[in-house]
Amino acid sequence: MQSVQKVLMVVAVLGAGAGVGSALFALVTPGELQKQEMLKEMPEQDPRRRDEGKRNQQLVMATLQEAAATQENVAWRKNWLVGGGGGGGKSA
Repeated sequence: MQSVQKVLMVVAVLGAGAGVGSALFALVTPGELQKQEMLKEMPEQDPRRRDEGKRNQQLVMATLQEAAATQENVAWRKNWLVGGGGGGGKSA
């Protein structure tokens, strides 16, 4: 009989904890209007940020294509915006 009471008590405590957790989650979760506002404020929605990301991706792809076509170690370049003549060593 005592083990049945112990099991019921454990189930009640776990159920209460799950109920409190669910209630807190429901209180903290933003509503639909808040979600839409948050999406509008994301940096990826800004046209300047998107253009900057596209430009960065173009630079990376151009560097990779050039690195595939040459024997020069492009990782040592000081200026990534210009191609060739990178001076293949460390500088002070």
